[in-house]
Amino acid sequence: MSAHEKPSPLTYRDAGVDIEAGDALVRAIGPHAKATARPGVMGSLGGFGALFHPRAAGYDDPVLVSGTDGVGTKLMLAFETGRHDTVGIDLVAMCANDVLAQGAEPLFFLDYFATGKLEAGTAESVIAGIAEGCRQAGCALIGGETAEMPGMYPPGHYDLAGFVVGAAERAALLPRHDEMDAGDLLIGLASSGPHSNGYSLIRRVVERSALKYSDRAPFAEDSLGAALLTPTRLYIKPVLALIRAGLVTGLAHITGGGLTENVPRMCPGGLTPRIDPASWTVPPVFDWIAEAGDVAPGEMQRTFNMGIGMVLAIRPDRFGEVEALLRETGESAFVIGELARI
Repeated sequence: MSAHEKPSPLTYRDAGVDIEAGDALVRAIGPHAKATARPGVMGSLGGFGALFHPRAAGYDDPVLVSGTDGVGTKLMLAFETGRHDTVGIDLVAMCANDVLAQGAEPLFFLDYFATGKLEAGTAESVIAGIAEGCRQAGCALIGGETAEMPGMYPPGHYDLAGFVVGAAERAALLPRHDEMDAGDLLIGLASSGPHSNGYSLIRRVVERSALKYSDRAPFAEDSLGAALLTPTRLYIKPVLALIRAGLVTGLAHITGGGLTENVPRMCPGGLTPRIDPASWTVPPVFDWIAEAGDVAPGEMQRTFNMGIGMVLAIRPDRFGEVEALLRETGESAFVIGELARI
């Protein structure tokens, strides 16, 4: 090019952003979002803001409860294995289980998907997983943002964030400290594995073990990558039934910090959880992590859920009702401890 020639005009696509690809993705994910519609949703995808009417969802005196979270370095396993259909479920579960712990029903969900270059098949797979998580939680995928940002992420990588809004009748918010007392039972609901916590440590353990993600998992009938990508469980439907029956006084979602740090968060001053680690069978994945990584028991307990994804506080005389309701929803209830005076 001579000194007098003008450079050719630049376009947004030349800069690495493909608007047409983004539009095509919005069209592709429309049916996934539509499938999550529920009472209260107003309007459709594409507006500047998403609309929801709590009274249309059946609430008389609703308190809105919001939460936000991500999937953390579990995403690195999706990149390594090329499996992108489960991390969206994780995203919804980490957010929805948190607002459930306040006694709230998740009503609607928004996602943020950011990548350096939009790969439509990958993005659609992730968002289809988000829609599946919303279906399991009973909440609507009401909006979101897909951001293509050249230079921000390595090729093939992306990041995810989720945002949920739930509601509870004012009188049903949890925890109910005035109703909690020494001797109350702590009920554990099983996890599906590490859920979405501790994956920076898990990845180091995999490196130390010299296993590939395509190898057979030492603890499951699947590849190591697939087993470790098992999505976080959603506890919404069985636990909401208990909350609406007035059977729960406190809830703890067991995330980073494990049982050690999360269960005390629901307790009033003067009470502390006393948990019996021998009261449930720890899933084999945690035994493998501890052995392959030489991870000390205390480190395991404050990093992982150790097989318990949600803990409920209930009055001892209500255990029969709790057990029966959980059985109806396919859950098993087992006592893992009790509240005690400090």
